[in-house]
Amino acid sequence: MEVLSSRVLLRPRDLARSRRFYAETLGLAVYREFGPADHPGTVFFLGQGFLELSGKSDDGAGQGVALWLQVRDVAAEEERLRRAGVTVLREAREEPWGLIESWIADPDGHRIVLVQVPPGHPLRRDPR
Repeated sequence: MEVLSSRVLLRPRDLARSRRFYAETLGLAVYREFGPADHPGTVFFLGQGFLELSGKSDDGAGQGVALWLQVRDVAAEEERLRRAGVTVLREAREEPWGLIESWIADPDGHRIVLVQVPPGHPLRRDPR
């Protein structure tokens, strides 16, 4: 299989509410919009990938789904998001595998893992 492009698809309960959360609260940049002007689907830049919000779901968040977002400073982002009213599921801490993680939730309860890669961690080392 040759994958030419990929994205994570989320079907929120309230499309407008989730769009505001990802665009305004998290501050993700919009890659493109599509569909009807009064109820558009939106694709956000997500680092090296994309996140698409479109359609509607009444099922809520799936327990096995999480977004992994690497940021420069987990503690600063956690504090900023907490002030914005975002639900913090777990405060920032260093994991046994060496990454610093904080867990938050989007308006539908989808878990978002904020990750900071500290200096000296294998993810920062040049593998060549």
